[in-house]
Amino acid sequence: MSVAAVKRELLVRHLEAWAPAALHRGRRVAYAHGYADADGGAAAEEAVRVLADQRDLARGRELSMVVIGTDLAPVEERLKRAQQEAGAAAGFAVHTITGRTDERLEVGLKALGAHRVPLLGYLDASASEPPAATTVAALAGGKPAEVLLVLPAGASAGAYRAGWPLFTEVEMATGEEPGQVLAFGTTSGKSLEGFKDALWAVDEYAGVRYRDPGDPDRHLIDISLTPHPGPLRREVLAHLAASGPATVTELKTYALTETIYRAADAVRLLHTLIDSGAVTRSPEHGRLGGDVVIEAA
Repeated sequence: MSVAAVKRELLVRHLEAWAPAALHRGRRVAYAHGYADADGGAAAEEAVRVLADQRDLARGRELSMVVIGTDLAPVEERLKRAQQEAGAAAGFAVHTITGRTDERLEVGLKALGAHRVPLLGYLDASASEPPAATTVAALAGGKPAEVLLVLPAGASAGAYRAGWPLFTEVEMATGEEPGQVLAFGTTSGKSLEGFKDALWAVDEYAGVRYRDPGDPDRHLIDISLTPHPGPLRREVLAHLAASGPATVTELKTYALTETIYRAADAVRLLHTLIDSGAVTRSPEHGRLGGDVVIEAA
């Protein structure tokens, strides 16, 4: 199995959660798929199959998909076939724009009228130059807005955080060498939690593991519903040492937004740290509620 398979499954899982919620929220919804020709249109085809199968389209909702790539001839054939096989409803429209994603994405969003409507962008730039920060920022005009961004091995996603209240990244590795970086930006805390759930729920593809960009030890983590807590332990203890005492709620937020882990993983870790004496809690007894203060021992 490959990193490409992990990316496609994550995209499908996220679309399956995002599309129904977006269509329920707004009458018009937009999805932008950049760099569509990089994989011959495989990921865009998967997206069409998911989006064409939305029940709310039959209730007067409109879902527009814009597909951008420099060589779209083979991609368009795959998309047409996918639409036909899925029996897409009248409210679902696919538009293609030939050109570089950096140059054409913003044009495509304006053509869709994607400003201030539910908007998701998928930009897999792993086989090309990383996109301009302004390209990714253009997707933040949705309400709510989300972006799934894939960068080449060794790249940093830090330059793309601007404009996204919530932003996280994970490295998808097949060995000790740097792997492709998957970043997720959103304006919704609930969406961030959903992305993290999908991240750990994908099939455990042989040879593909995650690495937390914030882990100084670069520990590789098997994909699992109960991931190894080693990197989270190091990062939480370092955070407490640098910033001082924090509430359980603050540490859950830290794990969710600054690591590849979920809030629930942080709670499980805190129980272990308290039992081992690595941290103290105040008050000392009772339920580990959100207002309990945690301090490095």
